[in-house]
Amino acid sequence: MSYPPDPNNPYNKPPQPPQGPPQGAPGYGYPQQGPPQGAPGYGYPQQAPPPQGAPGYGYPQQPPQGYGIPPQQGYGHGGQVQNFYASWGSRVAATLVDGLIIGIPASIFYGIGFAVGYEAPVCTTSRYAASACTGGGFSGAGLALAGLGWLIGVLGGFWLIYQVGKTGQTPGRKMVNIRVVRETDGQPIGFGMAFVRQLCHIVDELVCCLGFLWPLWDAKKQTLSDKIVGTVVVKSN
Repeated sequence: MSYPPDPNNPYNKPPQPPQGPPQGAPGYGYPQQGPPQGAPGYGYPQQAPPPQGAPGYGYPQQPPQGYGIPPQQGYGHGGQVQNFYASWGSRVAATLVDGLIIGIPASIFYGIGFAVGYEAPVCTTSRYAASACTGGGFSGAGLALAGLGWLIGVLGGFWLIYQVGKTGQTPGRKMVNIRVVRETDGQPIGFGMAFVRQLCHIVDELVCCLGFLWPLWDAKKQTLSDKIVGTVVVKSN
């Protein structure tokens, strides 16, 4: 071997280390690296995100409609009346107004019937101081007018009961903004129960009308008839 080595002699070149592909490059002995997990690419179908509001990871579940909304307060909620109870004075005022509405026409016909139809008896005295009376009483026209006044009073009373059962209000109650309702649900009580309630006022009239005065100290301002049929009188909006 000559010294220095001949650069053109291939046998005099120092051995070179084997050269391979760069680190991370695909080749023999180097497994190919796939795309990151979940990344879109060849062989990796794209996953559409769940719709807005759908339950899933990272998407809070939407509550059902109406969840968390408290029930609307009305006359009846949970067996307790939520509205303000009507005062004793407003109930008395409503009764007076209704009585005048029905009573004035009835009284007019009563008065005309008595004034027109009544005939005073004719009395004579004999010489022995004995008196004898003939005639008197009511004529047919007077009785008819008085009977018409009575009919107005009866029909007017039934009409007031019907209004209480259907809407809970009469003209007098509308004037003072109060209403008769069922205690359990705040709904009108119907004609049948309204008629029974009217009959139960007989209990209120016992013992010097104590039942009509009961709302003055009762917590729900009920009369005894209200307690019997399960009604309350509340302020109307």
